[in-house]
Amino acid sequence: MELEALQELVTTAMDDMKAQEVRVLDVRGKSTITDLMVIATGTSTRHVKSIAENVGLQAKNAGEQPLGTEGGRDSEWMLVDLNDIIVHVMTPATRDFYNLEKLWGEGEVAHDDLPDAMLQRQAG
Repeated sequence: MELEALQELVTTAMDDMKAQEVRVLDVRGKSTITDLMVIATGTSTRHVKSIAENVGLQAKNAGEQPLGTEGGRDSEWMLVDLNDIIVHVMTPATRDFYNLEKLWGEGEVAHDDLPDAMLQRQAG
């Protein structure tokens, strides 16, 4: 699957689960392990798990088998490795503490690349 299609699949799967503050960071040239990182916030550990599980399920259904998933039950941070995209889903406190956007943020993807429904929710 092309990177753009995989990014759309991931952001749509997150939007379906009402993930908050979704950011897509382009880390090509900064990381040798992935091209994009998608970071999102869940409102609770259960929400974090649900978002990550939905991303993994939608990827599998599209023929993109995740390389792995980290975190689990009652986790404040879950990671889904889709090779070209690594997905991070965190509780608000965990996201604030680790601040991955500051670490990798120089390569943020333009908002034009996010689904319209997600942009509307972020704006209001």
